[in-house]
Amino acid sequence: MGGAENIILRPATHCDAAACAAIYAPYVRDTVITFEVDPPTEEEMADRIATASIRHSWLVMEAEGRVLGYANAGPHMARAAYDRTAFVGIYMAPEACGRGLGRRLYAALIDDLAAKGFHALLGCITMPNAPSIALHQALGFTQVGHFREVGWKQDRWLDVGWWQRLL
Repeated sequence: MGGAENIILRPATHCDAAACAAIYAPYVRDTVITFEVDPPTEEEMADRIATASIRHSWLVMEAEGRVLGYANAGPHMARAAYDRTAFVGIYMAPEACGRGLGRRLYAALIDDLAAKGFHALLGCITMPNAPSIALHQALGFTQVGHFREVGWKQDRWLDVGWWQRLL
């Protein structure tokens, strides 16, 4: 993958479920970045894409017909007063990391959510995670909370930081 590849940002469809599941699975299996412990199946990922696409957003980044990453949003909590607050996340294929592509994809998600009338975006980062913190800060998020030892994965307690951006 050279620097001249043709990058496409677009809404995800059910046809992207396998690629999104493949990108996400190593994060689930091999890292503490997500607190899921079992990678979702292609069918589960297709359901997640469909659900997010109803009110929120799920975008993919594609180059030369290959999905390089996805950014998605969903509800923060199931209460009517939170309807204009979204929980956001991004996952990139390893070969797409460190090239500024994630920032471009996440910025597109933020723009899409702003256009849909969302007011507040929330991201949760397993601490420490310098690359994710840098990405969120570069896109205008600020840390609003730090919860100690709230997740148990890979035989250890983990902290999470909460990041917020108002639109």
